[in-house]
Amino acid sequence: MEKHTNNVLAPIDLIVHSANQVLTLGGDAPKRGATQGDLGILRDGAVAIRGERIVAVGDTLDLLALADAHTRTLDARGKIVLPGFVDAHTHVVFAGDRANEFEMRLGVATPLRTWQYLDIQKAGGGIMSTVRATRAATRDDLIAQSRARLDAMLAHGTTTAEVKTGYGLETATELKMLGAIAALAAEHAIDLVPTFLGAHVVPEEFTGREEEYVDLVVDEMLPIIQNSKFRIRNLRKGILNSEFGILNCDVFCDDGAFTLAQTRRILTRAQELGFGLRVHADEFANLGAAALAAELGAASADHLMVTRRDEMQAMARANVAAVLLPGTTFGLGKTNFADGRAFIEENVPVALGSDINPGTCWCEAMSFVIALACRYAKLTPAQAIVAATLNGAYSLGIAEHVGSLAPGKIADVLIADVPDYRHLAYRFGANPIETVIKRGRVISLI
Repeated sequence: MEKHTNNVLAPIDLIVHSANQVLTLGGDAPKRGATQGDLGILRDGAVAIRGERIVAVGDTLDLLALADAHTRTLDARGKIVLPGFVDAHTHVVFAGDRANEFEMRLGVATPLRTWQYLDIQKAGGGIMSTVRATRAATRDDLIAQSRARLDAMLAHGTTTAEVKTGYGLETATELKMLGAIAALAAEHAIDLVPTFLGAHVVPEEFTGREEEYVDLVVDEMLPIIQNSKFRIRNLRKGILNSEFGILNCDVFCDDGAFTLAQTRRILTRAQELGFGLRVHADEFANLGAAALAAELGAASADHLMVTRRDEMQAMARANVAAVLLPGTTFGLGKTNFADGRAFIEENVPVALGSDINPGTCWCEAMSFVIALACRYAKLTPAQAIVAATLNGAYSLGIAEHVGSLAPGKIADVLIADVPDYRHLAYRFGANPIETVIKRGRVISLI
């Protein structure tokens, strides 16, 4: 039995026991190459929790011996226990929807034409449609709409999520989005890791003046946001309500968004100001963004549908995580899924994100993302589970605290009503998560 070295005999608050399988995902983060699918399975296993932390993981009989009259127990007999999902890429804070564009892509609303994603964007829809709705929304509107999506994500097992701005594309609204993210982080069970995405697309009012917008991001937005303080859980320190500026800066480098030169300029300045770096790369065209991510030492490159093998190798050397978003390819009705197996063969740590957003992937369920990753991104069920937990945490710089079940880590634990881990990918269309434990607290999802 693994035991926390400090005070393991002090009272235990909660023991989850008798699981068919406990997926500990023990060992080093990230898991990559041959270890990408290492789940660290314990049979008839248990997890003991005190306060917000795991204190022991091991055999059921051994851990139940630590219980006293005040210890709550949860019987996971016939089920599996695993870490809470870490969603490494989301746009969950936004206003409105784009259901009309979904119809346009199907050719239903306009039978003589099937619109493509970039066609809609060039016609003034796409991201700009959500920008207009988000600019018009109050901060309270944003919080209320986004809270409902976070509730659904939590019910499906997501306990930590990255969340981007990028639907403001002006300083005031980007700050409004950050304020909404901070408010949600203070009230919601899910731990949120914020990312500034002022360089999502060039807003319509800067059409023909793209470099002026890059100037605005570099000279005004980045310094203001770097100096802003938002009270939010700081998982890097493992404490609550710590103040810090934005952790990450992201740029959408692709056709219809930002060029490689513009992306380099924004990310270089962000790095100088102390931001962590993330990059939307290779979704529609290969502009060299994955190689740039490796050159700059970014935490992740995301999407990656058209990334070359030599760029994968550069990412591996630089320890850049590949965050795959199969829900987006599915949502667009496309077939060019990122080749997760190739990234694993090249020793790149592979993570998963839902990419929940109003235009291409309104999906709150990480278990469905796992199912898609196995069918289309060529991951095994074990590799996809690692990608949705420990490697997602690695890509966000918080693997020390979440993403696996080990003594000392935050007690983010799921009980799934399936007999074997493979069922998480094998089944789809229903929610396999029966119980969510967040920071040691059993969450009521009704």
